[in-house]
Amino acid sequence: MSLTAEAATNVARVLAEALPYIRRFRGKTIVIKYGGNAMVDEELKNSFARDVVLMKTVGFNPVVVHGGGPQIGSLLERLGKESRFVSGMRVTDSETMDVVEMVLGGLVNKEIVTLINRHGGSAVGLTGKDGDLIRARKLQMSSAATDDAVPKNIDIGHVGEVKSIDASVVDLLVQGDFIPVIAPIGVGEDGHSYNINADLVAGKVAEVLHAEKLLLLTNTRGLLSKEGELLTGLSPTRVDELIADGTIHGGMLPKIRCALEAVRGGVTTSHIIDGRVKHAVMVELFTDEGIGTLIG
Repeated sequence: MSLTAEAATNVARVLAEALPYIRRFRGKTIVIKYGGNAMVDEELKNSFARDVVLMKTVGFNPVVVHGGGPQIGSLLERLGKESRFVSGMRVTDSETMDVVEMVLGGLVNKEIVTLINRHGGSAVGLTGKDGDLIRARKLQMSSAATDDAVPKNIDIGHVGEVKSIDASVVDLLVQGDFIPVIAPIGVGEDGHSYNINADLVAGKVAEVLHAEKLLLLTNTRGLLSKEGELLTGLSPTRVDELIADGTIHGGMLPKIRCALEAVRGGVTTSHIIDGRVKHAVMVELFTDEGIGTLIG
């Protein structure tokens, strides 16, 4: 069935609008942190995979870093192991770390790779342990974060932060026309595995790769003003002001700081976009309006 004249005009307008962005970002690296609803809703999973394949097809270099907290929690529950959190961080003993590696490095990572490949891409999955990609150190947490009267150190197990990134294995994959899909697991100098926040890993990978863009998929529209309006086109100085006046607070604060640090580390722009919207990545990259908050 052929398109109506109006539908054909709309398609042509969209394609014409996308052309300057395709030219501008051809050959550029785009790091995407994939998580939230986009990872659990079947329709959204497929639309994300198609977006990534389209990016690669038109000459972008997408690199995917994924989370998997709900999937980890679900498997732990099935195994009869209780999930415990301190200030939003999962307490990760050795047994839990085994589950984390199984879920992030195995089940979730390979599902994403399979989806991308099924939609015509060539994805390769890896963890931060492959090619010594992510060197980690144990995250030191103080009980001051939990409002204890007398702060003390809290041991939350195999939870880490990024010490360094060696992206040579990612460069090799990109040069070979593959799409890297990275699970946020690092290895410490002690040889132990560490679970690292996926936003932080994505930001650090984007810095090291000198990425054009860092896209953080979330379960919100982006950064909202105190009146509930979407804020975008923010400079780092403006973001600092919004943190100072309390506009940015709670769960959005670490994500914004991650995006801000990436920009200050050399990434051209960071974007916080609503992963609950079909083809959110494509809309953000290829249209004038975008769909979320841009920092740069």
